[in-house]
Amino acid sequence: MYSYMEKRFVMFGVMIALLISLSACQTPATPTAPIQLTLLTHDSFAVSEGVLAQFEAQHQVQIRVLKSGDAGTLTHQLVLNQSAPLGDVAFGLDNTFISKALSANVFAPLSENTRQQAQAELNLPNEERVVAVDFGDVCINYDIAKLKELNLPAPQTWAELAQPTYAQLLVVENPINSSPGLAFLLASIAAHGEDGYLEYWQSLLANGAKVVEDWNTAYYSEFTRYGGTRPLVVSYASSPPAEVIFSEPRPNSAPTASITAPGMCFRQVEYAGVLQGATQPALAEQLVAFLLSETFQSDLPLQMFVFPARPNTLLPSEFSAYATLAEQPAQLDPARIANQREEWLNDWETVLLSK
Repeated sequence: MYSYMEKRFVMFGVMIALLISLSACQTPATPTAPIQLTLLTHDSFAVSEGVLAQFEAQHQVQIRVLKSGDAGTLTHQLVLNQSAPLGDVAFGLDNTFISKALSANVFAPLSENTRQQAQAELNLPNEERVVAVDFGDVCINYDIAKLKELNLPAPQTWAELAQPTYAQLLVVENPINSSPGLAFLLASIAAHGEDGYLEYWQSLLANGAKVVEDWNTAYYSEFTRYGGTRPLVVSYASSPPAEVIFSEPRPNSAPTASITAPGMCFRQVEYAGVLQGATQPALAEQLVAFLLSETFQSDLPLQMFVFPARPNTLLPSEFSAYATLAEQPAQLDPARIANQREEWLNDWETVLLSK
């Protein structure tokens, strides 16, 4: 039998243990850090505030957006880091560069359900690793007021563009690093063939066309709209609505326009995919699917000034009023681009260096 004091000690010990147990139950658990997904993309990536937050809240994840220059630079970076990827999802590689990433096995396969969210004709045939997210036409844009001041109509053919009338008026991007620059080069190959495009470029450069490294330099430094000396610039047929929306005060009409004459534009499609070696591949594919959601797709036109790849997405009135698509864009088989892109670029660079 326990003595009175022993019973007191036993009861005291039980009470202490009970209090410790209750205290442990009431102590708030230390919150775990949310999973982080890294989205690799180009410098033109833009999204309205709160759009990505919807995905983050739904999946309890943080999205880190890592921009890597132009689409060409992004592609080179993905290929160089294929064995140790810098992120989980890549977005913004277009049909002028995507084959290089696919050849390097940068992307993992996507589900059929994810790929079916985009217009079928925009997806690459027999390719399950990437899905189309947006599209638009790369065309020559012109400063309407400046051409009027020079008493010049906008050129409507490749031949006109190389005539002395338009000497020193055009700026283009280097196709080796710039996706719009490469798109313009491919359009010239489609128009003049492999036997004639280099001769055409010789005449274009002899006529004073200027080559710069990227779109930002071409548009915001060389284009007359922003203090440059060139009223003709390789850009997008969806650039004019941006000129309206971001101008203060807002003009009644677009101050720039695109030359969408047959064969003068190249249709550019941007893709997204899950990178091989992604830390959270299932969640990464959910992010790719979100890029094709109505929420993200309806935000695209007034953020990145491209057309959404999701069928039946309603376009904002400001975008549809001023953005255009070429009725007959230049066409080149993606497989042909993949097989001959490096040869074309090397030959083009030889012409550039010899001028």
